Amino acid sequence: MTRNHCLRNFGIVAHVDAGKTTLTERILHVTGRIRRTGDVHDGNTVTDFDPSERSHGITINAASVRCDWQGHVLQLIDTPGHIDFGLEVERSLRVLDGAVVVLDGVAGVEAQTEGVWRQCDRHGVPRLAFVNKLDRPGSDMSATLTAMRARFDVEPVAIQWPLGKERDFVGVADLIHQRRLEWRDGELTITSGLPAEALAARAALVEMGDHFGAGSDPTPEGLVAALREATLAGLVVPTLGGSAYKHRGVEPLLDAVVALLPAPKDRRVGTADGEALEADPEAPLAALCFKLEEQTFGRVAMVRIYRGTLRRGEVVLHPRTGRTFRVGRLLHVFADRHDEVQALAAGEIGAIVGMPLGTGDTLCDPSHPVALEAIAVPEPVMRVALEPRSRREQAALGAALAKLVSADPSLRLETDPETGQTVLAGLGELHLAIALERLAAHDVVVNAKPPRVAYREALGQSVEQSFTLKKQTGGPGTYAQVELRIEPAEPGVGLVFEDALRGEELPRHYLPAVRAGVEQAMQIGPIGGYPIPDARVTVLGGKAHERDSSDHAFQAAAARAFSLAAAQSEGCLLEPIMSVVIETPGDRLGEVIGDLGRRRGRVLGMDPKATTTVVRAEAPLAELFGYSGALRAATGGRGSFSLSLASYAPVPGSVAREVLKSSA
Repeated sequence: MTRNHCLRNFGIVAHVDAGKTTLTERILHVTGRIRRTGDVHDGNTVTDFDPSERSHGITINAASVRCDWQGHVLQLIDTPGHIDFGLEVERSLRVLDGAVVVLDGVAGVEAQTEGVWRQCDRHGVPRLAFVNKLDRPGSDMSATLTAMRARFDVEPVAIQWPLGKERDFVGVADLIHQRRLEWRDGELTITSGLPAEALAARAALVEMGDHFGAGSDPTPEGLVAALREATLAGLVVPTLGGSAYKHRGVEPLLDAVVALLPAPKDRRVGTADGEALEADPEAPLAALCFKLEEQTFGRVAMVRIYRGTLRRGEVVLHPRTGRTFRVGRLLHVFADRHDEVQALAAGEIGAIVGMPLGTGDTLCDPSHPVALEAIAVPEPVMRVALEPRSRREQAALGAALAKLVSADPSLRLETDPETGQTVLAGLGELHLAIALERLAAHDVVVNAKPPRVAYREALGQSVEQSFTLKKQTGGPGTYAQVELRIEPAEPGVGLVFEDALRGEELPRHYLPAVRAGVEQAMQIGPIGGYPIPDARVTVLGGKAHERDSSDHAFQAAAARAFSLAAAQSEGCLLEPIMSVVIETPGDRLGEVIGDLGRRRGRVLGMDPKATTTVVRAEAPLAELFGYSGALRAATGGRGSFSLSLASYAPVPGSVAREVLKSSA
């Protein structure tokens, strides 16, 4: 077990291609965990071990590794940068104490960097920034700091400054200890003194330290203490620089992780009922399962221990099911390799083999039940229908899909109510493409129809509707009468279910069945059979029969009443609107804007840079299929973009008619 004050749990997060995995590889090399560094382009890095990651050259799975540095244990998670795999970042940040945000020193603050920054904000994760690729033409530390201030509304504080520019970049000036760190021929050389260009940055650092009590002429120890206080409070972001690919700047980054990011004891996690847990290894157990993986030896549940100690062989409670389990094998995880351990203490991240857990489940001491806050899972926006090529593959498909969805809750399994086809829903084209690749890797090859948009429906006006279900033939019968009022509800609230009953003609113990019937009917809207996610439903009245009424009867009657009312409410079809951030060469801006207009896009703003322009827009997802290829053609292969769900909006009438015609 690890003393939690000597432990640092942190993630590396950034926009795709900013250099996260390369930095992780260099950290493992510097700390002695690996002898030779791999390369993303060669497909031989430690954390990108999945075949899909190596073939696509991107991180898809958040991968956990452990290493030692200066007497501390570093538990590091390398996260994806592509928006389609944002859940991997979300559930990683849920269990981490700090983060290193990697920025491209040439591109500056990119689209998905903003996304992961907001995720860090949402989880209250203190962070450092690492400006990477300072050896590249066009890199600019000062411009990146300015962009951070403008785009993140934070105060980045440089604690290093580049020595040399672009191809002449050889190292960094350590502004805290006033020394030069240079890497030449693979060796680190440290000399005293600061170059003239670093003195202004040093002055800003001292001013910050004075504000937090370090004094106007601080010692290095005083500056570090002030920085740590301000970092943990989220008031400043210490910013370092380097070139991970060239092995420059990694060691001082690790020093900063140890000195400035929190230990588990510095953080508190909230339970579902608002209790704050301290990372005390002697207290009653509280742990969270944040991820599931399928290994050759069985299912592995990744867990973070927030309080107490999880020991092999002890009995623990699973609060969601109320069941108790005996803990089997416990593991420390190093990418796709594992080391067996006897216990995991407060603050540690590890794995349990074979326990039936789901993402977001709590494990706790049976005598001290507690439920930790769940992990938010984004709603899918795209669907693909799957058909096995033969009857033999039907059973194999079901088992393989169950494993996929268990490991990645942002994938959803549905059944098309008209065709009976199995439908896989996900967060984007790449997300679904990777899922199909993983099926094929398990020898389950399917015929997949082209991806479809996950449309929704919204109610229009308020409607009151009564329905009576009555089957009485002399023997046991069926009877239920329900009167409902349905109304549109604010987006995102789900079902708002209200009781306006008077008298006792409809016993209130049938209300859960009425609600279940409404929820059932909301899955198939009257316009095109798409779900109705938000509705306000009030139970106005109803009747029951003392012998012939049942929960089943009231559920069926409520479902029918809701469906009839929804058909009269004059609702509309809703489509997902995506936030689109495009970076294009300035000379291709006109083509990009024109193409967005043809896609029913709306430009929200533009940020000119030295040679490129960042375009912020919104556009319907239905118009963005194949956009990657279109943008490459419009920009000569030099453009890039990212998508994230912004909202749902009504589909224009002519477009809605085409959608309904094609889905009929």
